[in-house]
Amino acid sequence: MQPNTTPLAHPDMIVWSSRGITMQLLVDRIKSDAKHLGKGVIKVDSFMNHQIDPVLMKAIGEEFAKRFSDTNPTLILTAETSGIAPAVAAGMFLKIPVVFARKHQPITMAQEPYREVSVSPTHNKEVEFVVSTEYLKATDRVLIIDDFLASAKTIVALSLMVQKSGAELVGIGAVIEKVYANGREQIRHLTVPVETLAKVLECKDDLIILGL
Repeated sequence: MQPNTTPLAHPDMIVWSSRGITMQLLVDRIKSDAKHLGKGVIKVDSFMNHQIDPVLMKAIGEEFAKRFSDTNPTLILTAETSGIAPAVAAGMFLKIPVVFARKHQPITMAQEPYREVSVSPTHNKEVEFVVSTEYLKATDRVLIIDDFLASAKTIVALSLMVQKSGAELVGIGAVIEKVYANGREQIRHLTVPVETLAKVLECKDDLIILGL
């Protein structure tokens, strides 16, 4: 899969961390393929949220596994649908199961699941997430993985489910952090490691400005 060659982010505004090659791959994809749709909304459909680049996802999963292995998670929790790809990739390297919070309760799900309401910034409406009590237990050490850390509303909803279950939250990871959305402040009270692989400082017209 060949990305587009015209970057949308100004190269002089890209600051690269020495963490490893994974973030360079991700930053390069954001520079070449991501689009700012206005009002801080970033489209990454070509490699993560609609069409998925499995090679990039593998690298992302390996990076998350390296960063969170010391927390000894037993389960990854994410949300339908955009968090599933990076969460599954991380689960493969950590060798632990992945549970995704569903937006609709199927008839096969155990009665009285955990429920939390979030607000989708892209759909601009409330979304109810449900997780079966069969797959989120008090004995679990839970790592939350999502595609974006922006408003953090989805991550907060997932953390509340973990709390309801009696499980222990051990870490939070997101592929891309929108620093300008102040989501990190909304989850600071959770007092667990928070890792993001690429940080968007701000968006100006068609420029996506990345930083450490």
